[in-house]
Amino acid sequence: MSATEVTGSRISYESFAIKPPEHPTYDLKGIIKLALAEDAGDRGDVTCMATIPFDMEVEAYFLAKEDGIIAGIALAEKIFHEVDPSLKVEWCKNDGDFVQKGLQFGKVHGRAHNIVVAERVVLNFMQRMSGIATLTKAMANAAYPAYILETRKTAPGLRLVDKWAVLIGGGRNHRMGLFDMVMIKDNHISAAGGVTDALKAVDLYLEQNSLQMEVEVETRTLEEVEEVLRYSSQTKTSLTRIMLDNMVVPLPNGDVDISMLKEAVQLINGRYETEVLNR
Repeated sequence: MSATEVTGSRISYESFAIKPPEHPTYDLKGIIKLALAEDAGDRGDVTCMATIPFDMEVEAYFLAKEDGIIAGIALAEKIFHEVDPSLKVEWCKNDGDFVQKGLQFGKVHGRAHNIVVAERVVLNFMQRMSGIATLTKAMANAAYPAYILETRKTAPGLRLVDKWAVLIGGGRNHRMGLFDMVMIKDNHISAAGGVTDALKAVDLYLEQNSLQMEVEVETRTLEEVEEVLRYSSQTKTSLTRIMLDNMVVPLPNGDVDISMLKEAVQLINGRYETEVLNR
């Protein structure tokens, strides 16, 4: 894998096997700088400065501790080069590849001091991302041909990284935040006075502000699904997706009742994308 190009204050993603999602107000470079500064503080690695000769060079290896999907390779390379552009990083795997326990899948060569400074930040990101990607892959395989979406319930400050890991694991991204998609949920419906009133308010807002974006509405009952379909059949609407919330009912014996979900999907009949959410 080649070194990642830096353009101004942002990172070029051209060399990445799987590109991260985009966010309008922050990017990977800012996340990396914050993570390194968090570790280094105002003095740097005092233990390294005390014990490791300045000019000592070493070669360190990446070893998989368990089976799974590897994620964070492109990010790790960028972290190493943020600490020291002269570090040489090589990989035999790409983001999204399966690795077996015990596999040596990469190495970094250069000044020992700088490798150690970057090490924990690199591992923190790679371990978190690989865990997310591995679980996502398992769920994506089980759900196929439906696909897995993530949520906004991410670690503060790490949304871009967490959502990137989902992509690497074979899932898809939902909205990045509150700004890039209209998502009408129960609290909006209650405040607006009902499902129909909420949809009317959203359509009016988008028209008045000349905005074009996806619109999703949450439904909790078959009656709400019918209300959404009735509104959309009578009115030009920006609606693109209907969420079916908690329509899979757990049973005392451990099974689930999906009859309500099946009926809702039959009512929608392919007119809109459907998203199933169960808490």
